[in-house]
Amino acid sequence: TTTPIQATVIASTLSAPWGIKSLPDGRLLITEKGGQLRIATTTGTIGGPITGLPSVNSSGQGGLLGLCIDPQFATNRMVYWVFSENVAGGTLTAVAKGRLSDNETTVENAAVIYRATPAANSTAHYGGRILFDSKGNLLVSTGERSSLSTRPLSQSVTAALGKIVRITTNGLPASGNPTFAGSGALPELYSMGHRNPQGLAIHPSTGELWQSEHGPRGGDEINRVVAGAN
Repeated sequence: TTTPIQATVIASTLSAPWGIKSLPDGRLLITEKGGQLRIATTTGTIGGPITGLPSVNSSGQGGLLGLCIDPQFATNRMVYWVFSENVAGGTLTAVAKGRLSDNETTVENAAVIYRATPAANSTAHYGGRILFDSKGNLLVSTGERSSLSTRPLSQSVTAALGKIVRITTNGLPASGNPTFAGSGALPELYSMGHRNPQGLAIHPSTGELWQSEHGPRGGDEINRVVAGAN
């Protein structure tokens, strides 16, 4: 490409930053893989860890992952994030929410609202991106957990692994989700057949959902996600 790119370093002391979201005042809310949530300014001032988040399993590819803020953050101060959670049977991709306190030192009333089951004895391929759609629902990416036993579940409509799911802010299946054929299909499914979707964005003009997928040995993909598609 001949498009000029200018990069400016504003901070160099973060530890494995994974998710980032601009706050209404222009500051940056940042997750660090090890489990810390911080606020940074665009001039490089980094705040201390914000408390109140549930524990993460930061082994392998796990940790505190993607995050987003409520469209009404200016009034409700709600934050949503994805993390790898220890549960019976291993770990899984979990979605949580909580209110950023007025003094920005803690997340109040943090609660897990969704878990991508089944759990797996793996610390890889959690997916982990999250964003709001135009209707106020959450789109969340989940990985297939990179084991011989779980990889086929990306093609199973009864498992939440290897999917894009669409849920409400309370973690319930969103209204208007596509219907997948097959007995016991999960109502939160939006698309299936993914490997490790670690990027998610809505096109600012068309409204289409685009996704980047961490592939094997150079097999990375950028996909236009279609509701109900494999």
